[in-house]
Amino acid sequence: MIRITYSNITRDLIGANGLTEDDLLAIDSAKIQDMFLKKSYPELAFLDLPKQDISEIKKIGEYARQFENFIVLGIGGSALGPRSIVEALSPFHNYLRKPRVFIYDNVDPLTLKKILEIIDLDKSLINVISKSGSTAETAASFMVLWQRLKDLGLSPQRHMVITTDPERGNLRKIVRDFHLRSLSIHPNVVGRYSVLSPVGLLTAEVVGIDCRDMLEGASEIGKKCLNFEVMENPALLFASALYQFNVLKKLNITVMLPYSDRLKAFSEWFCQLWAESLGKDGKGLIPYPSVGTTDQHSQLQAWMEGPKSFVVVFIAIEDYGVDIEIPVVFNEIEGLSYLSNHSLAELIKIEQEATEIALSKSGKPCITIQMPKIDAYHLGQLFHLFSIATAMAGFLFGVNPFNQPGVEEGKDLTYGMMGKRGYEKKIEEFLSYRKNKNRFVI
Repeated sequence: MIRITYSNITRDLIGANGLTEDDLLAIDSAKIQDMFLKKSYPELAFLDLPKQDISEIKKIGEYARQFENFIVLGIGGSALGPRSIVEALSPFHNYLRKPRVFIYDNVDPLTLKKILEIIDLDKSLINVISKSGSTAETAASFMVLWQRLKDLGLSPQRHMVITTDPERGNLRKIVRDFHLRSLSIHPNVVGRYSVLSPVGLLTAEVVGIDCRDMLEGASEIGKKCLNFEVMENPALLFASALYQFNVLKKLNITVMLPYSDRLKAFSEWFCQLWAESLGKDGKGLIPYPSVGTTDQHSQLQAWMEGPKSFVVVFIAIEDYGVDIEIPVVFNEIEGLSYLSNHSLAELIKIEQEATEIALSKSGKPCITIQMPKIDAYHLGQLFHLFSIATAMAGFLFGVNPFNQPGVEEGKDLTYGMMGKRGYEKKIEEFLSYRKNKNRFVI
């Protein structure tokens, strides 16, 4: 089980910048408990993902492994989740084994052109992921590849699997009309909370990860997170700490700092979850994706001596699974010889703890998550822990952690300019903005 150390947020260790136990307990945990147990928001359906039937996921995963390439079309959680899983559990996957995985999560035309130059569509399976079926970026790339398959005389029935709402939306209609393979996303599971649904689990199966292990880890941490004693619930304590640092200390930036290259994409996954769920009504917390030790050399200066805005969340790895000894060479050079007879795993662990101590000495709060090793079981725990903690933090801030109203205006303007029916009024707004923008160009 992952463990979380909160010592470095306390006044005992970091002085006046820290919190007391009374601060952490000064939340309405009974209200949070009531909202969770009654599922006051239907989107809390993500809590039940560890209990889902995965038989169809496994069946399609086995089918996908017949191909040389697996292409994911999605954006937001539909891409960040699968990418987090591949990079954490099968690093350098495309160099070592097949199916190779290509995740196209933007509409940069050069990226798609290069993917299509690399792969043979006849040897590829395309997974289109959009619960609504109307996400513009995913729909556009889907339409491009649909036509490419047709132009090559290839069958979408063989080369596509659609992951979408079980009943509604454009993609579900296309599944029915063309008899395509499909997987269903629970209608109440929001995209950024969907990594432990078919959205992420199919990609896990494709790269050879047994998704049952991820769900088992999620289930175990989920049990602890539904004990609503604040000091015994890792998700509620995390949410309370970050909330109280914002309310009492005006700290509004959460730095996610895993000490492993394999968790860099996980850090990005967390940032979407945290930002899109909490940033509403002038409230919330701003996430900052980082990776150690790399960002000690690019960001630590600001955390140490810049504005007092940060809480750093470390993810420390106990067992990297491999190690490399640093050889005894250059003994005559004092600036190098001290490293001899140590190892790379020892060095990265020491650097993580040294950074933790340095921040603590300077009065900067940090939380450390101890991850025994990076495997499917513990990654499932991380995904579920942060999903639950994010929902709890949203309830503490008094916002809906499942909607994203701030994103909708940009979508509506895009729909208007691209000619979607019903959004004609947005064209005038768009053109007016362009005219005003061009008044001050140097």
